[in-house]
Amino acid sequence: MTDSDDSSGDPEAIPELVADLHGHLEATAELPVEARASQWLGEAEAVARDATGPGVPREAVEKRVGQVRMLLSNVDGTGSEAADEHVEAARELVDEIESRL
Repeated sequence: MTDSDDSSGDPEAIPELVADLHGHLEATAELPVEARASQWLGEAEAVARDATGPGVPREAVEKRVGQVRMLLSNVDGTGSEAADEHVEAARELVDEIESRL
């Protein structure tokens, strides 16, 4: 589903991608991360949660994913290798979602 050659992507895949984005950010809450990174990640997780679920308008998803990108730009490192991997995966998902919107 996520391997579409269409540059607009599969609109049906967007909610799943946003749910994956939220999942990666949510997972960082369970890990020992630096306090400042934790603040940015907590905010990004809340914003991503607002974009999940069926029926969220495309414009709202686009706005929230852009906000997540901005929030993640403030995270240089978390002090946790596992959390850093989740942050990197979240950044990749932001790119993927934005390319499909």
